[in-house]
This record gives sequence, C-alpha cells and structure tokens, in this order.
Amino acid sequence: MQRLAYENEKLARRPQGHNGEYFVVCTLYYTPKESGFTFERGFDATPVTKPGLGGRKYPADFLRSVKKEGFGRVTTPVNGRRYISYNGGGSFGFASHPTGGGGVLVARYSAAIKSAQGGLRHGAIVLTDSQEVQKVFGSTKWKIMDTGGGLRRWQIDCYFGEDEPLGPGKFMGRPRATTFEYAYANARIAK
Repeated sequence: MQRLAYENEKLARRPQGHNGEYFVVCTLYYTPKESGFTFERGFDATPVTKPGLGGRKYPADFLRSVKKEGFGRVTTPVNGRRYISYNGGGSFGFASHPTGGGGVLVARYSAAIKSAQGGLRHGAIVLTDSQEVQKVFGSTKWKIMDTGGGLRRWQIDCYFGEDEPLGPGKFMGRPRATTFEYAYANARIAK
C-alpha cells in the first residue's frame, strides 16, 4: 500500500497531474467450477444448502468460494442457469452468466475496482504494462465493469474466467491454471 500511495503521489505532483496514468496492483478473480471441489482434492465437499438455492445441495467449500468470488459454475444447470451467484446476506441465487455492474463478465477483459479513483472509474478502458499480467492473462486491456468490497485503493482485480480451484484453503481463491497472486503495473486510461 505504501508503494502504491508513493508512486501515485509522484504522478499527481506532475504539472499535468495523473493525466490518466496510475500506478496499480493487479490481482485476479475468477469463476470457480463446482467440478473441482472434491474430497479427493482435499476440499470440504460436504453437501450443504443455503437460502436461495431451493434446497439444492453443493459442496461446502464451493459455496464458500462462490461467496468470495461472486459467482460459481455448477455441474448441473438449474432451469437453464449454469451459475450460482452470491447475493449478500448469506443468500445465493441462480444466474445465466457471471455479471458485474456493467453486464456479463468477459474473461481476460473485465476488471473490478473498489470505487472510482479519478479516471479509474466504472466503464473506463485501462491499459496495463505489466509483462507478468500479459503472461498470465494474455491481455493488457481491461474494462472496469465491476466493484469489490474487499478491494483496496489503486487495485485492479482482473477477471480470469472459469476454472477449477488451484487447491483447498488459501488456494481456493486462485484458478488451477496459475499461481499468480499480484503484479504491479503502470496503467493508463485508453483515449
């Protein structure tokens, strides 16, 4: 956090101010797939139900992951809906697609922030220059279309897409395809 504040203060002190340029930390969020939450992989796969699921049961760790990530892909669709969403207050529901405040999330393009931070605002297209972000996501262009209560100032949470979790415990918040945690990047608002 100190580095982010320091670098952004330097940018703000320039004669032109930020001028659409920011120093950010890029993190990752994804849509976990129910199929990866098995006892064999070390998860708590005890079938449980929650309000809004109509009595249907899902692995306990899967629902914990959905609560953190916002959405999860179910193995068996319910009334044509392939996703569970966390609605807040301990309640879940079924959805056709994972969405943010700006519509359907697009893998390796959609991103979330805490709240508007100058030019980093809902609807903005942001270009990041991190080689690590490019390597993990195959992209450096992001549209801010979601928010996250657990996010911090100068953090861009990049949407990875759907995957099974990397593993149980702290690894539930990461997709199986990568061990990426975060990367610093210079980011600028696309004109």
